[in-house]
Amino acid sequence: MADRREKRIEPSFDGPPKTAASGFSVREEDRVVPSNRKSSTGRKSSKSKPVARGRRRSKKRSLGIVGLFGRLAYWGFVLTIWGGIAVAGIVVYYGAQMPAATTWTIPDRAPNIKIVSADGHLLANRGMSGGEAVGLGDMSPYIPEAVVAIEDRRFYSHFGIDPIGLARAMATNVLEGRLSEGGSTLTQQLAKNLFLEPDRTIERKVQEMLLALWLEHKYTKDQILQMYLNRVYFGSGAYGVEAASQRYFGKSARDVSLSQAALLAGLLKAPSRLSPAHDPKAAEERSQLVLAAMREEGMISAKELAHAESTPATHAPSYWTGSENYVADTIMDKLPDLIGDVKGDIVIDTTVDLTLQKAAEKSIRDLIDKNGKKRGVSQAALVAIDSSGAVRAMVGGYDYSASQFDRATDAHRQPGSAFKPFVYTAALEAGRTPDSVRNDAPIKIGNWTPDNYGGKYYGKVTLATALAKSLNSVAAQLAMEVGPKAVVEVAHRLGIQSDLKTNVSIALGTSEVTPLELTAAYVPFANGGYRPELHFIRRITTANGKVLYSNDGGKAPRVISPQVVGMMNSMLEGTVEAGTGKRAAFGWPSAGKTGTSQNSRDAWFVGYTANLTTGVWFGNDDGHAMKHVTGGSLPAEAWHEFMIAAHKGIPPRPLPGTWKSTPSDRIVPDEMPPADVPMANVGEPSRRMAPSIPAPVSREPTPVPQRAVGTAEANARGDFGMPADGASTGSIGHPVPPGNVGGRRKTRQTSILDILSGG
Repeated sequence: MADRREKRIEPSFDGPPKTAASGFSVREEDRVVPSNRKSSTGRKSSKSKPVARGRRRSKKRSLGIVGLFGRLAYWGFVLTIWGGIAVAGIVVYYGAQMPAATTWTIPDRAPNIKIVSADGHLLANRGMSGGEAVGLGDMSPYIPEAVVAIEDRRFYSHFGIDPIGLARAMATNVLEGRLSEGGSTLTQQLAKNLFLEPDRTIERKVQEMLLALWLEHKYTKDQILQMYLNRVYFGSGAYGVEAASQRYFGKSARDVSLSQAALLAGLLKAPSRLSPAHDPKAAEERSQLVLAAMREEGMISAKELAHAESTPATHAPSYWTGSENYVADTIMDKLPDLIGDVKGDIVIDTTVDLTLQKAAEKSIRDLIDKNGKKRGVSQAALVAIDSSGAVRAMVGGYDYSASQFDRATDAHRQPGSAFKPFVYTAALEAGRTPDSVRNDAPIKIGNWTPDNYGGKYYGKVTLATALAKSLNSVAAQLAMEVGPKAVVEVAHRLGIQSDLKTNVSIALGTSEVTPLELTAAYVPFANGGYRPELHFIRRITTANGKVLYSNDGGKAPRVISPQVVGMMNSMLEGTVEAGTGKRAAFGWPSAGKTGTSQNSRDAWFVGYTANLTTGVWFGNDDGHAMKHVTGGSLPAEAWHEFMIAAHKGIPPRPLPGTWKSTPSDRIVPDEMPPADVPMANVGEPSRRMAPSIPAPVSREPTPVPQRAVGTAEANARGDFGMPADGASTGSIGHPVPPGNVGGRRKTRQTSILDILSGG
């Protein structure tokens, strides 16, 4: 034993053992860390030990990282469990508030909206009446494919809720910092449309998901898709795919092409905004995205895609014809604000008289058919409003079936001289009268030189003559005297809604307005100075007769004093009797104003009787200039024809208010002005010259009958729906009539020179 300890044999890695008999040896392949030396040299590698230590450190580091991920996975799992419990609790809480699932039933199809004229005739049907329900197998196969491709690609694989789509939408919304994408499936959308209000709340979302699960359990995928396509809103009053196909393409959903199906599917994101009747370009761009999605999903071939892109859907004439559909479209836009979502069939009684509507349409179409090519005019609009603010007729274009764009409500155009009544109203409120005299001569206001139409100037004229003859020089002078802000205030007070630029050129109607608002702003002249609420709808009832909404006209505040009404009516009557609007005269006491924008891009005539105020516009959608069309030509002629039909069988009534002018106040004939008409240089104080403009001649107006004023008590305190504070009647004027409207007024004598010098 002692010898064995003394002669112990140590293991050797450098060569064969010294004592083979021991039976213990370690070969090269038995090393923990294989040597990197060449076997032939027999030398030991110097890097063996550092590598081994590096391996140990790497192993520890790997174990640390694994531990970190393990802890993250653990806590992630814990949070997931608790999150799931919280979500389950919310679902249980809101689900418990819903009726029992055994009581859930699919409601009837979307309700019909029947729109009726004031004389009891059907104007239009909206809602599902636009088309019948079409089975999924009967409609063009491109329609369901397009809808699934763009709205819910995993429709046939999810269980009513798409976790992948929901997660993607949440991530997108977080990254963009706004709600730009929704994660609802088609089933959820159907559940929302069938059962729920459009509120964006957690409760509604939870209920939507529960209802989607119920729908998926009770119905097949094809049944759900069919219900969805026959009920969803496609814009422009079309509910359901059949109504939309007829609305936009004039054909059944059975015959829709690939490009047309793509356009329909694209509308679902924003039906009103993307409607081809409203924005054809946006609708087409969206349809291209739908086609790309269909190709990506393998629903169509590359050849089909190329063909669809080369032959985009055309907006064919609708099967809805007649200008009354302009009225129906406007009413549909206003409906949600009046009664919210339509739950059942309803009847809308409108203010529109179908007989007048047809007469308005005919007056416009006949003139365009006769003069369109030779005069370069393709479009027109007409609006007729009674003294209570009820719209009696509205035509938004030459042909509704060719273009559903409503030029009466949506087209902003320059009114030209049709804006001048607001300038003259401001001047009268500042103390001028129809007898006031101004010098109609070439003038210069800064760098602007307003010219009269045809270059004619008449020298010294009364304001009555200047308005009847539509003299630009005098209108610009008055705008300078009272100030552009006063003119803008008057226009807005009387009913103009659009923004107006406060510069002197506004006197010639350079700010754009719509035919509807311009016509409405003339109504106070026709009814004695009151601004009623403009409205199209008298009453909305259910099919059983329950009243959902009623408009009794409401209160109409006084916006012009009776004296100013009388003076304005006296002057505007002159436009029809012997001024630029002579072609409008039809035997009734009537007044109005012509308007023509630069280069005859727009031509207007807005006029009224004691019964009806009517505005007519002629022009082109692209703003192309017409050929010698002025407000006194085609618009006045159309107004004449329409008003004859509107007043047939009605005894004449005088316009409200009275004004007795001096014998010298007459409208000068259409004769050439004298050659020595002086120049009136208005504007720059440093270069101003004494203009040949005498001070205005004031004359007290004859008081208006009490029926147009109100009670004597109201008259005394100025209680006419406006501020009752007094106002200076000096040259600058006041934005509203003084508090004592109806009383006697002391006029201040002021010239333009006084204004410019601050006197």
